[in-house]
Amino acid sequence: MNDTIFTKIINKEIPADILFEDDRVIAFKDISPQAPVHFLVIPKKAIATTNDIAAEDEALIGYMHRVAANVAKDLGVAERGFRTVMNCNQDGGQTVYHIHLHVLAGKALGWPPYQDRLKG
Repeated sequence: MNDTIFTKIINKEIPADILFEDDRVIAFKDISPQAPVHFLVIPKKAIATTNDIAAEDEALIGYMHRVAANVAKDLGVAERGFRTVMNCNQDGGQTVYHIHLHVLAGKALGWPPYQDRLKG
């Protein structure tokens, strides 16, 4: 896998507003937030897309969700609720080919997420 912006964040080659980090994952604020609270949880293991998740990665993917919930709690948004999203490939909206879990919160989120784009 090629180096991505996330690889550079993991390697501390570029700065990020880090909310949580351990040996498996890192969580940081999104640089282009789509909600009042928007952060990403990424694995330190390089996995390009959801399609590339292997059986041995299942615990890591579950752990990413647990970290997302814990950070949401730390930020005071877990009780009211949050949305998690993992995009896959171009049509799914993925722009960085290193899996990442978006966590959005801080306001009531509508459904479908892109309802304004669906009109017209």
